[in-house]
Amino acid sequence: MQHPIVVLPGIGGSGENHWQSLWERRWKNENANIVRFAPPDWNQPKLEDWLLALDQAITDIGKPSVLVAHSLSCLLVAHWAHWRGQLAAQLVRAAFLVAVPDPDGSAFPPQAQTFKAVPRNPLPFPALVVCSTNDPYGTVDYAKSCAQSWQADCVAAGALGHINGASNIGDWPQGQALFASFCAALA
Repeated sequence: MQHPIVVLPGIGGSGENHWQSLWERRWKNENANIVRFAPPDWNQPKLEDWLLALDQAITDIGKPSVLVAHSLSCLLVAHWAHWRGQLAAQLVRAAFLVAVPDPDGSAFPPQAQTFKAVPRNPLPFPALVVCSTNDPYGTVDYAKSCAQSWQADCVAAGALGHINGASNIGDWPQGQALFASFCAALA
């Protein structure tokens, strides 16, 4: 990887078989500059705690990085960029946002209510939203709406559920190709 990477799992922290964890292990084996953000509680997320944890991860990596976010952390990225304002563009090179959940959807976790007021202003860095056509946490239309508001590109990757460990996609080769192409365009 030519860009430093911050991995941002959603609720639960992306288990061992989640594509994020598999990618992270591979990148570390390649000696990539990579950090996994670490909020105080993966299962009872509080926006303020997660904002500070993301800020710390970005500080720890020390260079403008690419954020690789899943689910609730996609909303976190929007909140963080809004909170940091113009400084966000200096700290983050780009964001790869997978499986954006709809906070008004019936499946949205009640313990994540502090994330609900999602900022819809443009992100100050390039972003790609990747969605599934059968995600129980967010529709393609919701993902496209977020991407439009954030001035991000959007790709529907097929029927992959929530694009997580339960999707049985392993290290998600399609996602790797999307990520590689996204990063190549940043050069």
